[in-house]
Amino acid sequence: MPFARRLRLSILAIVLQCLCLGAVVQANPMLLVDMDNLEVLYADEAGQPWHPASLTKLMTAYVAFEEIQKGTVTLETRVVLSRHAINQAPSKSGLPVDSALSLKDALYIMIVKSANDIAMAVAETVGGSEAGFVAKMNDVAARMGLSASHFVNPHGLHDPEQTMSARDLAVLSLYLRQNFPQYADMFGTEFVRLGKAKLESNNALLTRFAGTTGMKTGYVCASGLNMVVTVERNGRRLLAVVLGGSSARDRNERAAELVLRGLSGAAKPSGQSVLAVVNNPAAAPVDMRSRICGKDAPAYVKEQEASFPMGLKGKPSYLSDIVPPQSYVATNLGRVRVGIELPRPRPEHAPAFPIASAVVGIEAELRPGMTVAGTGPVPMPRPRPNP
Repeated sequence: MPFARRLRLSILAIVLQCLCLGAVVQANPMLLVDMDNLEVLYADEAGQPWHPASLTKLMTAYVAFEEIQKGTVTLETRVVLSRHAINQAPSKSGLPVDSALSLKDALYIMIVKSANDIAMAVAETVGGSEAGFVAKMNDVAARMGLSASHFVNPHGLHDPEQTMSARDLAVLSLYLRQNFPQYADMFGTEFVRLGKAKLESNNALLTRFAGTTGMKTGYVCASGLNMVVTVERNGRRLLAVVLGGSSARDRNERAAELVLRGLSGAAKPSGQSVLAVVNNPAAAPVDMRSRICGKDAPAYVKEQEASFPMGLKGKPSYLSDIVPPQSYVATNLGRVRVGIELPRPRPEHAPAFPIASAVVGIEAELRPGMTVAGTGPVPMPRPRPNP
């Protein structure tokens, strides 16, 4: 084969390889942060806007915690599931319309089960309406400097306008841990008991990766499988973000590998704070739908499995620990019908006939036109004769 042709083929092969690698990188924005000093240990496409899916509920929780701190609501505030809340797509709590929970129990179910009906009910309770709550979400995002974040709903069901970046998710998670450590157990709970139901988390690291303390998973077709995870081991506290996984295995194993790289020193300190990571808010969010739920999904999953086989059948896994699950018991307060007008007060009684005097006995005039002869007492009826 002539040298020129071999050179062209070699260049083409390199270009195709780069394109393939670029597709994999684009599908998996990742970020690893040392929580003690906020230093970035690893970053890949960390400023790329992404559809957060149920990672949205991290912001929903933050807004609720902030309103509790302000005193506008309390952990005992009653959350009632409206028809609008019940009509949200799964994942859901399984409760019927008009069911009531304390705000504390609702937050546990929202975070652990990732229940969309509960997220909507929390938003309507805390914000007065979905729109009012979403305005609070975007206000918090602006105050935190989350320039790649925009919220349209409180649960993360897909909307093209709902976006975050790995950088923004890391910053939000750090604010949650810094400002509201009293709620840390909510993010580390594996399942919630609600009556006979066992509402389980999708975060497999909680029971299979030692030192995991939280936080949240998320999935819609347009985002792939997302995760924010926090781990504490050997005096180190690390936070990892993985977006766009092709499967739960892919997402979980990649997150665990990131953390292990940080713990072992393989991921070197960059000298850059996560706050200094640059977002690219002008970029369009990546839409993973065709590769996760569409016609390209089988080929994409196969490609991801070939490039990262950890956790596949017959392959080693980073998730090999046995960790006792943390649980919580929530209480269904029953059904409370709202939005129904109470009966009008009964009007005051106006007697149709004269009021009897204080004199003991029957008045001479009982009704107009009816009189009783005599003024003595009315005789009692005679006994009924025996048959």
